[in-house]
Amino acid sequence: MTSEVNRLRTGVNGIDDLIEGGIPEGFLVAVTGEPGCGKTIFSIHFINQGIPDRDKCIYITTEESRESIIKQALQLQMDFERAMSNGKLIIIDALMGREDRWSLKSLDMEALVEKIIEAKKELGYSGQELRYIHSRPSGWTDLRWQEDTATISRKSYQNGTSQRLPLASTR
Repeated sequence: MTSEVNRLRTGVNGIDDLIEGGIPEGFLVAVTGEPGCGKTIFSIHFINQGIPDRDKCIYITTEESRESIIKQALQLQMDFERAMSNGKLIIIDALMGREDRWSLKSLDMEALVEKIIEAKKELGYSGQELRYIHSRPSGWTDLRWQEDTATISRKSYQNGTSQRLPLASTR
């Protein structure tokens, strides 16, 4: 007896075929590689695929500004501005240190967890699919990044806002 595995399509032609239809629901996937190899582009495709799939989407950027992510998506004919205005996407900017609602003044793990919980509530997350991208800041070791990602997931779950949480993270 085999059970059907729910999968999240990545939005990248060919990748879903290679991995049996997409990333298994609830998996943490580390997308790694040298600068310029396409990690951000993959992440943009993954988030963009969540929009027509009716997922709630959160993109946390620690290496580029929110505007840079939006601009790169637009170059790929993906309208993140519209997704944001339609309440389907929130981009949390943990790089620029601004004081707007979806920015962090500094990269503090507790503040990031609170911002993610706030974003999930804003998106109306109630147990349906959530796509989440979190880029690893430069200078963080793999171990610290893994521990902090686990902390985000655990604290988000403890606050009752996470149930079936598909994660895809980049560094």
